[in-house]
Amino acid sequence: MAIIAVYNIKGGVGKTATAVNLSYMSAATGNNTLLCDLDPQGSSSYYFRVKSKKKFSADHFLEGGSSLEQSIRGTDYEHLDILPSDFSYRNLDIALNHMKKSRKRLKPILDPLKAEYQHIFLDCPPNITLLSENIFYAADMVLIPFIPTTLSMLSFTKLLDFFKGSGIDRSKLFVVFSMVEQKKTIHRDMIDHFKGRKRILNTFIPYVTDIEKMGIYRQPVPAYLPDSKAGQTYAELWREIEKELLSQLDTDGPGCVIP
Repeated sequence: MAIIAVYNIKGGVGKTATAVNLSYMSAATGNNTLLCDLDPQGSSSYYFRVKSKKKFSADHFLEGGSSLEQSIRGTDYEHLDILPSDFSYRNLDIALNHMKKSRKRLKPILDPLKAEYQHIFLDCPPNITLLSENIFYAADMVLIPFIPTTLSMLSFTKLLDFFKGSGIDRSKLFVVFSMVEQKKTIHRDMIDHFKGRKRILNTFIPYVTDIEKMGIYRQPVPAYLPDSKAGQTYAELWREIEKELLSQLDTDGPGCVIP
C-alpha cells in the first residue's frame, strides 16, 4: 500500500497525464486504486469525466473521514476510483495555515484510505506551498515528471534544497523523464548523463500526439491505444514503479537523487 504523489514545481511537464495513466495501469493490474485530484484546475477529473459534488469543498476535504469518503466517485474502469478536484482547492494553503501542525495535516486524512486502496495517487498542483509540504510528508513516493532541459534541472535543484532544509526524506524522490524528444540533442545528452543513477527511472515518456489526444478521448492512453508507443510506455513505467515500491523505497537510504 502506497501513496504516490505526482509532483513538479513547474507546470506543463506532463504531470497530470502521468498521474492519470499510471493510476489506470495500477487498476488494470488488479490493484484497488484511488486518484486524488488536488489541482484546482481539475484536469484529472476532466479526463475521467467526473465532477465533485456541489456541496464538496476544500473544508470538507480537510475534515477527512466520511466527508471525504462520500465524495469519492467511481470511474468507468474497474478497481479505479477518483476524488475529484474542486475549484475551492485554491484555498487549501490558506486553510492549512490556520491549523495546528499545518505541515502534516494531509497524512492522517489519507492514511485511513489505505485500508481500501492498494495505491493512492495524488495529482498535485505546481509550486512549493504549504499544501506541497503536506504532500511530501504524506507520500511514500514523490514521482517527478522531468523534461530533460537545463531549466528543469534548475527547478529540481531548488526542490532538493527545500527537502534538505525541511528535513524531509529525499529518498522518496523519483525522477521520470517526460515529454522526451529524442531528436533533440539536449534531451539525449541529459538522459545519458543521469542514466543508471539512483531514483532515476529507466523508462521515459515520449513527446507524442497520442498523449495530447487524451483531451479529445478523455481516457487514459492505455485504455484507448493500448498497443501504441505511449500506451506501452506507461505499462512499462508502471512495472518499474511497482518494482521500486516492492523494494520498500528506502532500501538505499536517504540521499540526493542527483548529486
